[in-house]
Amino acid sequence: MALVSHSLGRGIFFVWAAIFCVINPAFALPLRYRTADRTLSTAEIQTFKPFTFYASSAYCQPETLRQWTCGANCDANPTFQPIAAGGDGKDVQFWYVGIDPTLQTIIVGHQGTDPSKVEPLVTDVDFRLDELDAASFPGLNPAIRVHNGFADAHAETAVEVRTAVQTAMDQSGLTSVTLVGHSLGGALSLLDAVSLPLFFPTNTFRTIVYGMPRVGNQAFVDHVNQAVTLDRINNKDDVVPILPGRFLGFVHAQGEKHIQDDDSWLVCLGNDSEDPRCHTGDVKNIFDGSVRDHEGPYDGVIIGCD
Repeated sequence: MALVSHSLGRGIFFVWAAIFCVINPAFALPLRYRTADRTLSTAEIQTFKPFTFYASSAYCQPETLRQWTCGANCDANPTFQPIAAGGDGKDVQFWYVGIDPTLQTIIVGHQGTDPSKVEPLVTDVDFRLDELDAASFPGLNPAIRVHNGFADAHAETAVEVRTAVQTAMDQSGLTSVTLVGHSLGGALSLLDAVSLPLFFPTNTFRTIVYGMPRVGNQAFVDHVNQAVTLDRINNKDDVVPILPGRFLGFVHAQGEKHIQDDDSWLVCLGNDSEDPRCHTGDVKNIFDGSVRDHEGPYDGVIIGCD
């Protein structure tokens, strides 16, 4: 009986709390019930713009990235010093590594999905959770599982990227590394963010991704939340971040910034926040989603190579 009364009391509390919030929007629930924190200032949003252009640059041909002549994307970060670039945009996603002496960080960028190419789309829809490759992810929790297509794509470039990061460190003396990517490129960047610190434990890493799909299971997310500094930025009703579905065992990590319809950026708490102002709560299924929102704009930047 006491248990019934306790449950009934909690139910009444939440009903009255909901009514009071409608009557008085200034009322704030305790932190553990809140799933969105605050709106970023204009100045805070602008700090992401160089990295947005870096994520967009990853869609450009490697030969232009090696010379840093990829048009508006490259022009946005004029002091960048390329170290290496590769991929064919078909069987292997484009990637590049270089040095930004202005921001004092090494940049690692990965190309996202180009809908005009078949192979990357096949990679995106291969929904199976597999173990991580021990060669690139030594010593991690064996319960960790990730999207096998993303893991296979990561394995194609992991050694080359690691070698290029070492070269960039040797040439610049920098130990800060920033990983950027959009869409599938964001997934590859997050896998880099888990892998690279295992080989460069004294470096500092930051990961900034845009429109990233879910990458792994709860054990993977637990590791990311503990070990990775992550900003994952979702634009309005973009359909890609709700894929693959949670019913398949995939989970998002924390760090979401959700761009609202009025172009403000909201900091969302937790992993897959169901707050209607956050992405999972806003885009409940693919029919609520928009492919058009996937490319941006992200503070005015449309992702892609001009």
